[in-house]
Amino acid sequence: MKLHSLAAALAVTLLSGTAFAQETRLTIATVNNPDMIVMQKLSTEYEKENPGIKLDWVVLPENELRTKVTTDIATKAGAYDILTIGTYEVPIWGKLGWLTPFEEIPGDYDIEDVFPLVRTALSVEDKLYAIPFYAESSFLFYRKDLFEQAGIEMPEQPTWAQLEEWAAKLHDPANNVYGTCQRGLPGWGENMAIVGSLANTFGARYFDEEWRPELTSPEWKEAVTFYVNLMQNYGPPGAATNGHLENRTLFAAGNCATWVDATSAAGYMFNPAESKVVDTVAFANAPIGTVPNGNHWLWSWALAIPSTSPDAEEAKKFVYWATSKDYIQMVAKENGWAAVPPGTRKSTYDEAEYIKLPFAQKTLDAMNTADPTKATAKPVPYVGITFATIPEFQAVGTEIGKAVAGALAGQTSVDEALETAQSASDRIMQEAGYY
Repeated sequence: MKLHSLAAALAVTLLSGTAFAQETRLTIATVNNPDMIVMQKLSTEYEKENPGIKLDWVVLPENELRTKVTTDIATKAGAYDILTIGTYEVPIWGKLGWLTPFEEIPGDYDIEDVFPLVRTALSVEDKLYAIPFYAESSFLFYRKDLFEQAGIEMPEQPTWAQLEEWAAKLHDPANNVYGTCQRGLPGWGENMAIVGSLANTFGARYFDEEWRPELTSPEWKEAVTFYVNLMQNYGPPGAATNGHLENRTLFAAGNCATWVDATSAAGYMFNPAESKVVDTVAFANAPIGTVPNGNHWLWSWALAIPSTSPDAEEAKKFVYWATSKDYIQMVAKENGWAAVPPGTRKSTYDEAEYIKLPFAQKTLDAMNTADPTKATAKPVPYVGITFATIPEFQAVGTEIGKAVAGALAGQTSVDEALETAQSASDRIMQEAGYY
């Protein structure tokens, strides 16, 4: 009897050991945006459908995510199997051989349904190195109830000068309503998303045709002075520490009359569990300055697989699942059509319930008119609207972002901030051998 029990116990142990050995653990690094939080929640369904797969999530704020995944992939540390990166990193990292290309994509995934514009932005020499989870441009969010009360009519194409006038009229801090909420948190993907696009429309550029930084130009001084005055006069308290998520929360709470930011936040404003402006939010084109170019961006948060992952094929299967038509249908069923990842699939915009949402067509229009090859009035040597697609821009953009945030916080003047940014950027470009 004891021998039988021992044999049974040994068999169980061996079977358990076999099961453990067969389990694949995928570590996914992603940003703490609401769409990704939904993906994390719904991924329990993927684990149920694939009992041999265990998903480990690393969910981080945008700046922290970028630092960690960049360090990890550059040092080949191999901490992650799936990365959430975007249209800045993918072309550079793909060219360097740091990412596993998506080839032989299953037919039932229907890659042709993914907008060519987005696929191109995530490809190198026609080879796809990441699959878009969502894609976006930018536009102006505003409180139509406040505009109507003030007798303000939104034009087809607003200007930054008009936005400043409206912010002055609607700024009512005593009642917790601020004229405008714009990103102030330093970071090339945080405050420089809005400052970069604003600077474009004031005629500024990051580099001249010889790759020399041009941050002390009259155009940069005018743009940053405008931005700092706008936010210091009509922004919320502590604006220099507010990034995308903080402003999203402020606008959804009804605390902002205007906000220029990612189109992907529009669905969040229609979620009554999160938003108090479901019935009062409206959308318009991102404002322009003295030139029309570069007022809105083209971006995609996408899922990529580092070449260091030992489980690339299993990782690809999850990426296909999380970016599929079926996943979009699942989000619509669980959270409503306003919550589905936007900007990636034509079939999403064929859904009657989705296309009637007031931001759906406007998002496509903004994406389709964002031209990364003509970011501003003058010629530029780079591709990109709020960034330049070169490895050095991550450091350059971070330095500019820190300097601008210092000016917004009142720690330095605009001139001092831009001189600091110019000096740091010049050093980075010289060390990289550009001149």
